[in-house]
Formats: sequence, structure tokens, C-alpha cells
Amino acid sequence: QVQLVESGGGLVQAGGSLRLSCAASARTFSRYAMAWFRQAPGKECEFVAAISANGASTDYANSVKGRFTISRDNAKNTVYVQMNSLKLEDTAVYYCAAEFVGIFYGRIVSGAAAYDYWGQGTQVTVSS
Repeated sequence: QVQLVESGGGLVQAGGSLRLSCAASARTFSRYAMAWFRQAPGKECEFVAAISANGASTDYANSVKGRFTISRDNAKNTVYVQMNSLKLEDTAVYYCAAEFVGIFYGRIVSGAAAYDYWGQGTQVTVSS
């Protein structure tokens, strides 16, 4: 079992920045692909960004490309997403997700259904 705990959410004005963190309990964190998803009220869960187990590969939703940056520190069992130039439409609960990939260190895992482990989420609210 892997436990994920997100932090760093909050209220920010449009155009501002936030950095979300996700701490994982996995003993072999470096063998897990990680991702961020978000869900706004009344909307479905939406992919935000993903990173391979070794951190060499990343992927982003078109809506956040150029504004968000996903990264990880395997020594700290933590994945981050730096969110810049925030927009009102970025308001959502942000979830961290993990999927064991074993020796496939460079693999990006796509799709929410592929992730077995999820955090509780952290609220991000962007105000005008």
C-alpha cells in the first residue's frame, strides 16, 4: 500500500503561483510513476501532469502546458507541481496519484484509471 498526502493548496489571485507537494509512503518511490489530476465542482476528473519514475519524462494537459511544471525528488519521496500564471479555471481539488511501474522507469502512465493509489486532495482556489 502507498499513502499519498498532498499539501500546498490555498487561495491565490489570478496570475499568481502555488506549488503543490505530494509526499508518498512507498519504500520504492523511485519505481512509481506519478501524476496530478484535478476535479472542479460539477466536472469530471481531469488529467493535469504526469512524470515517469525516474523523472526523465513528463506530460501535461494542453490547458496547463507552459504554466505548470511537474517534478519529483526521489530522495524525499515527493512529487511537486509548480503552478504559475494561475487562472480562474484552475480552481479545483488537486489529487496526486501513483502507479507502480517496476523496471519501466521512463514510462509515463496515462489515464486516471491506470493509477492505483490516490491522495485525499488539496483545494486550489483562484480568485479574480
